[in-house]
Amino acid sequence: MNLRPFFWNISLMVVLIPFFTYAQDTTQYVIQGRFNSPEQQNKPYVIMISADGFRYDLADKYNAVFLKRKRGEGVMAQSMQPSFPSMTFPNHYTLVTGLYPAHNGIVSNTFYSDHGKFRYTMSDRRAVTNPKWYGGIPLWVLAEKQQMLSACFYWVGSEAEIDSTFPTYYYHYNEAIPIERRLDIVRDWLQLPPERRPHMITFYLPEVDHMEHKYGVTNDSVEEAVQFVDHAVKRMNEITDSLGLPVNYIFVSDHGMMDIDTANPILVNRLVDTSKFVAGFNSTIIHLYAKNPKYIKKAYRELKQNANGYEVFLKKNTPKRWHYRTKDDYFDRLGDIMLVSDPGKVFAFSKGRVSAGNHGFDNAIPQMQATFYAWGPAFKNNLIIPRFTNVNVYPLIAQILGLQLMNTVDGKIDVLKNTLKDDK
Repeated sequence: MNLRPFFWNISLMVVLIPFFTYAQDTTQYVIQGRFNSPEQQNKPYVIMISADGFRYDLADKYNAVFLKRKRGEGVMAQSMQPSFPSMTFPNHYTLVTGLYPAHNGIVSNTFYSDHGKFRYTMSDRRAVTNPKWYGGIPLWVLAEKQQMLSACFYWVGSEAEIDSTFPTYYYHYNEAIPIERRLDIVRDWLQLPPERRPHMITFYLPEVDHMEHKYGVTNDSVEEAVQFVDHAVKRMNEITDSLGLPVNYIFVSDHGMMDIDTANPILVNRLVDTSKFVAGFNSTIIHLYAKNPKYIKKAYRELKQNANGYEVFLKKNTPKRWHYRTKDDYFDRLGDIMLVSDPGKVFAFSKGRVSAGNHGFDNAIPQMQATFYAWGPAFKNNLIIPRFTNVNVYPLIAQILGLQLMNTVDGKIDVLKNTLKDDK
């Protein structure tokens, strides 16, 4: 099958909806002077692919033929539960650290530190490349510290020098590199000499999330995006098969998606007194940082009394299952008060600025559940496992690569150890 016209049409469609406002820097950054140790050269390979917004049921809903075949040959979770909040940046960073968002520091797509003094938002390049925001030990850092080379074709945190360490090969996020070129680059990485070849690779695909935000979950454009992902993963699998390397694939998503009540957003202009609070605004959660602690109690009471379409929490009384309260706030980045929208409702500044689809809601609801498929020489065949939480992917990958954990993480190898052929 000639994929060039298919890839071209989808790629053009995605360019019309830019994910971030970054300049299109297409440079491949390479850290010189690094080599796999002789021991690491004999280890297997892991390629973790994230298809943003690929809800747990989309492969069946839109008949992703290749992904359905590979999950049958390998491992399929009934679903994978994202961490709260079910947003892109927190969950991508959770997947590579094994830590809940409040434990790894990336608590939302937009938030503040030092009680409202410094702002992190995914559209600010200075923030996303600043290592001070990132806690934990990402998988590429874990690998590099043990003399195993890594490569990131985009991932949250991969553009920052975390623990003084970049991946050996990485890119600044852009959507200017066509999919065929991205796949060729992965081939090039895996054809490098053994001492320079990355064993831990991340690869990110934004297309499904783009289309769901614009059109909602049920739409021809979403179906085309799912097919785009399916064909891209198939082509990558063909490439790695041709190289004869022991490559293990882990196909995940960061969260699900649901259709939104676009006619009745929760207008926020009168919700927050900005003379008393700094607001970290997201469409499904607002963090309020009090400029003086004396403002908290009264504001909480008033917001609670008038809440319509959202819930109001003090930092100390969010649901325990979210791991998102005072005792979890390792970096002091959660708001003193948090407004969390009900499923299907979003915060907005005007009615004209509401996307048809969104996420970020309670991570337990069905529509927020994510995807987990895995296949390759390390994995059992034709295995279906129950839903699990995404913090457990980190120790699984470390186990496959033979890497020693260097810190305590929230994920446990026992949760997914039974997916491996050598599960003793």
